[in-house]
Amino acid sequence: MSSIHDFRIRAFDSTIQVAATCPDACSVLERYVFPTLPRTSRTVENADISIRIDRIADQFQLSVDDAVVASNSQAIGLVPDIIRAFDDAVIPRLTTLRAVHAGTVVWGGRAMLLPGVSHAGKSSLVAELLRRGATYFSDEYALIDSEGCVHPYPRPLLVRNGFPEQFPMLADECNAPVGNAPTQVGWILALQYLPASPWSVAPISQSEALLTLLRNTPHVLAESPEMVNMFQCAVAGAVCCAGHRNEAAHAVDQIMQLVGITA
Repeated sequence: MSSIHDFRIRAFDSTIQVAATCPDACSVLERYVFPTLPRTSRTVENADISIRIDRIADQFQLSVDDAVVASNSQAIGLVPDIIRAFDDAVIPRLTTLRAVHAGTVVWGGRAMLLPGVSHAGKSSLVAELLRRGATYFSDEYALIDSEGCVHPYPRPLLVRNGFPEQFPMLADECNAPVGNAPTQVGWILALQYLPASPWSVAPISQSEALLTLLRNTPHVLAESPEMVNMFQCAVAGAVCCAGHRNEAAHAVDQIMQLVGITA
């Protein structure tokens, strides 16, 4: 079946090819596939990843590199699978940047990193920060360059809102802008989500913060030894803290006091 809509995106060091064969899927792809990155209709050979959504009877079917990987009764229900497929393609192909699992926002011209593993509640915390006036960089990856600056990784947020399933959300739904330039790190806050725990956060050394970044990177240190220097540059000018936090709204109240930002 020929596609009725297709486009390509250059995302960092990867070329992404996207196609859909029904109007509903076209709208979803345009809205949620790296929405702030430019599209092109130019044919690209040997894309690093290609995805396609087809309508098969009453199901939308997602194929990644011609292999069917998911289906759903609604096209929007495939967005989490699409985002994860792009992450798996883009992050390992980074050449000059290194990724850390960290929600990332910008406040007052400086980046705030919230390192943590997947499913650790980073997205809900980032969404609440955006509602309070932060600029969006990412809910999953902080991309760090050789100078220690953080670059935006502008994928949609994936939030749960109390449900087991993840749902895509764009920064503009929180009335927040999306960052478009590298920014120096101002804060590194390693906050473990414990629903029944009170706010309990204390300063840590920059060496401890460096180890936290290394523990939360998907890159292999033996293959990327330059990461240590990159992350040292990132932590050098940052206020670093670690501890426990509870629900996102209360945690952001505490974060704003901690970093001296007035609502």
